Amino acid sequence: MKSLSKPGGGPQREGSRPPSRPPQKTGPARPEPAIPQPNGVLLIDKPAGITSHDVVAAVRRALGGAKTGHAGTLDPFATGLLLVLVGRATRIQQQLMGLPKRYETLAQLGAVSSTGDPEGEITHTGRLPSDPPPLPAGEIRQRPPIHSAVKIKGERAYKLARRGERFEMPERIVTVHRFEQLWRDGNPAHPRAAFLIECSSGTYVRSLIADLHDAYCVELRRTAIGPFKVADAVPPPRRGQVWEPRELLTVEQALAMSDDCAGRWWGCTQKVPYHFTK
Repeated sequence: MKSLSKPGGGPQREGSRPPSRPPQKTGPARPEPAIPQPNGVLLIDKPAGITSHDVVAAVRRALGGAKTGHAGTLDPFATGLLLVLVGRATRIQQQLMGLPKRYETLAQLGAVSSTGDPEGEITHTGRLPSDPPPLPAGEIRQRPPIHSAVKIKGERAYKLARRGERFEMPERIVTVHRFEQLWRDGNPAHPRAAFLIECSSGTYVRSLIADLHDAYCVELRRTAIGPFKVADAVPPPRRGQVWEPRELLTVEQALAMSDDCAGRWWGCTQKVPYHFTK
């Protein structure tokens, strides 16, 4: 039988296994490349009937679980601009929340609401504010509605109100830069009026309208926050919709716009078309 020889070695019997090779040394496994996380400010046009928290949760899902927050709550019945903060933008929340706001509201006259909006208990009084009504401007003392997110001894006021507890809302000083009656419908069966309000952060439009005696907000829309306008906003994502972060303003862009607006807020919020027309 012909012998088989290993290269450089002696004879090897037929059918025998070649010697196993020593294991090769390998380095540590390369980590998977990190997926860049979105960062920035998203302008959302919130519809009526959902909470600001609902909008934030929808954006979080659409961006794959990114860290999110917002810069100023809108009531469920209200619509309009909501600044949703993504990633690093959550660090500038306080700076954005301090920007002035611009609202339009449609008010029902001759009636009052226990919550200052259509979700409360409505009482028709027939007492109408004068036309035009005296509208406060400048620094004013305001008492927020009991159905609000203001905390009383660590708990939201609206939760205490729903339980029927008695308490008094603390007054606060706010600034009303502009308060105008846009139009008024004198129909005695359904008297309504529209108002434009530009105010400091922390101002409750529901309280401003309730103080007209007698009136409450039927609709409320936030049309601007500092330099950010609802005309540039997008609707919140639908369930199952995946977003590309193309609509995001970078943190640097948002800060630059806010800083530029700080000294001339009037020009920042003034050029917005009216929403409620007669």
